[in-house]
Amino acid sequence: MSAWWARYGRLRLAWAEPGILEVVLERPETLNSVDAETHSELTRIWRDLDEDPAVRVVLVRGAGKAFSAGGDFRLVEAIIQDPKTRVRVWKEARDLVYNVIDCSKPIVSAIEGPAVGAGLAVALLADISVAARSARLLDGHVRLGVAAGDHAAIIWPLLIGMAKAKYHLLLNEPLTGEQAERMGLVSLCVDDGQAREAALSIARRLAEGSPTALRWTKYALNNWLRWAGPIFDTSTALEFLGFTLPDAEEGLASLRAKRPPRFGSESPL
Repeated sequence: MSAWWARYGRLRLAWAEPGILEVVLERPETLNSVDAETHSELTRIWRDLDEDPAVRVVLVRGAGKAFSAGGDFRLVEAIIQDPKTRVRVWKEARDLVYNVIDCSKPIVSAIEGPAVGAGLAVALLADISVAARSARLLDGHVRLGVAAGDHAAIIWPLLIGMAKAKYHLLLNEPLTGEQAERMGLVSLCVDDGQAREAALSIARRLAEGSPTALRWTKYALNNWLRWAGPIFDTSTALEFLGFTLPDAEEGLASLRAKRPPRFGSESPL
């Protein structure tokens, strides 16, 4: 166990095999929802992984039957109510995406069950994503009443094209793992319950490859995402600006009550 592992309590870290470190979002009682601590850890861990010479490949997944149900309601409420929390989480959301992009080690995600919000960001920004057939991928932002920040603007149009990206992001339309593979949003689709084993098999192949060749190829390809950085920065800033408006409060209230949101029709835009 590396010394830096002790800094992580919400994420479970373990060697799947020599050179392959498994990062597990472990709050199965909440479908691995992302609370304040988890969000902070998901932001920081990619730098630690990048600097650890023992890590050749990263496998990221959720515990139990879900990847992640998205933002914890208490965290969302704090973002709405407290300016300091809002600014801190905005910076974390931005850094999370760039830290995943800049991590030199290949990252493989194994997606079972729901993958929403910040959890989905990690799942889709992974270099290779493996989804179970009935996995449920959903951005979720517009349902909450805020712009689709996090990661969507930086990668969805690149993966599936602008028309499909707008359809699924504006309508908050979910995708199964099978649909996501067919459209190119994920790399591979496998039978339910097999995502982790398939991802591990891919991670094993990557771990046996040339580290220099793999990491430099990743770096070059991710320049497409760095090129889109200003687009992403705008989307994230608008997302957190949206948390200051009434629609975010209504979106959160409707999710808690499990009812359709009642957004106002007036807008200064």
